[in-house]
This record gives sequence, C-alpha cells and structure tokens, in this order.
Amino acid sequence: MLGTQLAELRGDALPGVGEALDLVAGLDETLVPGLARLTPERAAALGALAAAVAGTPLDDRVREAVEKIVAGSLGDEHLLALAAARTALLGAVHDALLARLDTALGRSRAAWTAPASSAGPTAGTENLRAGARSWLRELAITGWRGVDHDMVSGSAQTLESVLAEPRLRRLAVLLDGLAAELRTSCPVATLDRLPVRRWADLWSRALLLTEVGGWPGVPADGDRVSGRLLVLGVDVHEHGTAVQVQVHAVLEPAGGAPPRLVRTSVAAAKVDTIVGPAIWRLLRGYPVLLRALAERRAVEVTELPLLDGGDLVWHEDRARPGETVDPFATARLRLGPALAPAVPPLERHPVRIAEPVLLEGYTTTVAEGGSTVTLDLGGQVVGVDVDRLPTCGPLTPELVAASSACLGLVRWDGGSWTVQPFAVRYPAKRATAEAHTGDWALGLTDPKLVKAEAKAGDAVAVLRERAGRLLRK
Repeated sequence: MLGTQLAELRGDALPGVGEALDLVAGLDETLVPGLARLTPERAAALGALAAAVAGTPLDDRVREAVEKIVAGSLGDEHLLALAAARTALLGAVHDALLARLDTALGRSRAAWTAPASSAGPTAGTENLRAGARSWLRELAITGWRGVDHDMVSGSAQTLESVLAEPRLRRLAVLLDGLAAELRTSCPVATLDRLPVRRWADLWSRALLLTEVGGWPGVPADGDRVSGRLLVLGVDVHEHGTAVQVQVHAVLEPAGGAPPRLVRTSVAAAKVDTIVGPAIWRLLRGYPVLLRALAERRAVEVTELPLLDGGDLVWHEDRARPGETVDPFATARLRLGPALAPAVPPLERHPVRIAEPVLLEGYTTTVAEGGSTVTLDLGGQVVGVDVDRLPTCGPLTPELVAASSACLGLVRWDGGSWTVQPFAVRYPAKRATAEAHTGDWALGLTDPKLVKAEAKAGDAVAVLRERAGRLLRK
C-alpha cells in the first residue's frame, strides 16, 4: 500500500459515518440503565434511531417498537426490531469504510448475492431460541448496571440446553461468552467503566441469531474449490477458554480461474493457563496447516467448501503440503489482482474489517517507551496496533519498529485506520531476516526459548496427563 493510497484513507471523514455511530451510541447508552428506566433523553435517542431507518423495510417495525418501549410495553419482536436497526446502521458504516479501503487499494470485491438455500431457523429449536430471547429481554429491561450474580446464574439452564443443540452452536457460544463476561464483571453496578459498545454488539447479535438460526445467509456446504493456497499470514484470536487461528491466503483455483482472497480457521478449547507458544500444541490435529505456517509452504487443497463470506472450511484430509513460498512475494504479485469476497449481511460491522496488505519503503517512529509504533509512507502516517501482536509467535513491537517491510491487516477501530502486522522483514547482521506469527506453529525455533520452555515444563502435556488419569478413575 503506497503513501498515495494511504492518503485516500486518511482524507476527509466519510459523510454520515459519525452521525450513524452517534445513533448507535444512543441506543447503547440506553441499555446501560435499562429500558425500564427511560428518561426523556433516552426516549429521544430511541426516536432518533427510528427516524434513521425511516423509508427502509425496517421503518414500520422500528417505529412501532420505539412507541411500545416508551409506553412501557415491549415484547421480543420490539427488541428484535431495535437490534435490526442497530445492525443496519453499523452495516452502512462498514460498507462505506470498506468501499473507501477497496478504492484506496484498487481492490476488486465480489458482489453479494443471496444464496439459493440458507441455514435459517431450525425446526425443533423454537423453545430453545425463545428461552435465549427471554434472557436477552431481561438484560435489556434491567440494564447492564442492574446485572448481578443472580441474573447471570438464571441463564445457566438456558445456556446448558442451547449448548447441547449442535444446530444452535453459533448462538450458544455467543451467549456463553456474554454470560461469562457479565459473570466476571458482577456486580456491574460497582464498575467505573463498562464495555458499552461491546456488550451491545453481543446482545444485538445474539437476538438476531435467535431468529436466523445457524450461519445466517450461507449455504450449508458452500461452493467447493480446489487449487493452490498461498498463505499470507495468520491472525490469532485467543480467549481464556478458546483459541482460533485464522489464516489469510490467496487461492489460485484449479483450472486457471482468477485468484481469490480467502480465509480459513481452526480452533481448540483451552484453559487460561495455556498461553504463548503452548497454544500451538492444542492444534496438532491440523499438521498440514501448521506445517504450511511454520515452513511457509503452499498447500494443495481439493474440494474444500468455500462459504459466501470468503471462508474455507478446513479439512486436513483434503490438503497436502506444497513447495515453499515467500509470503512477501505472494503479496507483491498476487494480492493486487485477487478478488476479495463479498461480506454477508449480518457480518457487516466496522470492527470486522481486516484486509491483508503489503507495506514497503516506510520509516518507523517509536514513542511512549515502545508501546506506540507508527509507519511513515512518504509523509502519510499509519499507526501499528501492537496490542494485537500474539505471544505465540516471534513478532514483537521491537521487530516491527526495526522493519522495512510488513505484511498485515488494515483495520478500522476507534475512528482511525491501523495496521496489525503478521509478518515483518528487518535487517539482521548485514542481511535481512523475517518474522511471521506462525513461525512457531511446529515448535520454538529460538534455542534460548526452547531451553526456557523445557525448564518451565509442558503445560499442555501435564493437563492431558491429569485428564487421562481422571478418566481412568
């Protein structure tokens, strides 16, 4: 991404984006004290939300919902209307930002078309989805400030039932995560600051998932594709109880079709004591993918399902390692002409934007004791999101600061564009070296770190041995 391209991103603010986010914030702040405690200012915020979707298919439903809520009479359908209006506004912001980014990068993107068959509400799960809506309704009425241990505990039976239904796994995991965050924050009334936007995101998304069922707007199996997968880098999403690695790559389809930008992910459950390089041991069931990351190899894939949002459903038995490939060369030669995937309707949210880019020929600036790194590309400055650098790979803020080339994801967060690196090239002993997030996927490569890990012990092996002992009993 050249400085002139970056300048397009950092130009004038997009019209309407700030206003749309303000409307969303109005609803989010209303959820803090709860819908049972509406003040005239909060009621006006709901009215402004309804006015924003006037003339759209949501017009009548949202207007009626606001009237009922202000009058003190609300049902599940009214909360669903609010969640839909909020999601529509954030989707409009997402579309405007992504269009500007695509223009700046000269990137072509596939148009969204509704699939012929969709995984909608699943027969036989109506009671489970109604139970989930009941808990979400209670949260909205009470407000975040009113959440205590009793309210979170009251969701346990519903969560247990939803988690036991594989067809509602996506909804179940989201609800379980929200309940866990609320549980660790209880009593919420004593907190100085609340993650208002995040909790409102989870609440509204969960509500919509109780309506659409499984994976919204996506065929059950997707199209099936074969070809050569050229890995660009890997983004690691880590939580106390789970880890997911999301690989960004260029797919060269068999038969000579144009290259496509794709993602593929694998995940595993964990405990919060498994951190750093040890998390790769949880993913040993995917040796082909881990080898591709650690050895920077291409992967030959056969008949992998490709979902409408650009996600490949990974199957180890349909993949085999190919030759070694330089990710920087892949980005330089194939990233430009690759077709980016369309974004499914319910996935359109500003925080979802994470587009792979190659940055070269910049200078770096380090401030605040190394916690702030910026890249200057010919007078245009972009911040580096060093907080997203995972501890399971060799990438550090110091290496980013010393780098001359960077592969990463462009993101939009907090009103500005940033870059999250997943590979850098930097000078080392009169030559150049590279560091990639996935370098330790097959084990540590630094002898000092190997020695330190051996001394500390293998947490994964210990936990597996203890689990096996308990099962044998």
